[in-house]
Amino acid sequence: MAKVAPKKRGQGRPSDNTVGREGVLAKAIELLQELPPARVTISLIAREAGVDPALIRYYFGDRTKLLLAVVERLIADAPAEIVGSNEPLPLLERRIRHAAHFTRSTKHVHRLMVDELADAKSAETRKLQGEMNMRAVDAFAELLARDGGKELRAVNPLFLHVALVGLFDFFVSAQPVVRNLVPEGTDMDQLGAAFEDFIVDLILNGIRKR
Repeated sequence: MAKVAPKKRGQGRPSDNTVGREGVLAKAIELLQELPPARVTISLIAREAGVDPALIRYYFGDRTKLLLAVVERLIADAPAEIVGSNEPLPLLERRIRHAAHFTRSTKHVHRLMVDELADAKSAETRKLQGEMNMRAVDAFAELLARDGGKELRAVNPLFLHVALVGLFDFFVSAQPVVRNLVPEGTDMDQLGAAFEDFIVDLILNGIRKR
């Protein structure tokens, strides 16, 4: 009896597992909370998720698109800004605190945007990454414009956004450095909250009109 040659598999979804797109994305987010972005490879995600790397490429195309999906999900799932007065000064304080909470809850996300997405080969990826950051810049610009110089000095909203990202990101991403500067046994969560209060005071008193 003649042997029947096996049919070649198409380019569809790999069928050797039951892990879905959300499962892969969740595992990538979990790893990026613990490891620097450069160490989170397709192979590592696949191994930790128990899937074939081909499945990740099927869902996301390539590593850059997967990382972009991670950032989009972290931003979408970030705790909502606390509701309160819409007056410019208290609103600015809430925006600053929200930036602190987001950075502490999404360790390495800013490093991910800098190291992996800002210089991505894909122009579409760079555009989307830029749009994510511009939303924050535009929000500060709108707030300052609404104040109209009554309580707040005129400052560059881009510089304000960049300053907050840098301040809060360093405290999180360089925590081993910070830990070496404080007594052993210091509660780093309490220290993070105290640092947040310090930055709020620093920024508000730096921008508030005298």
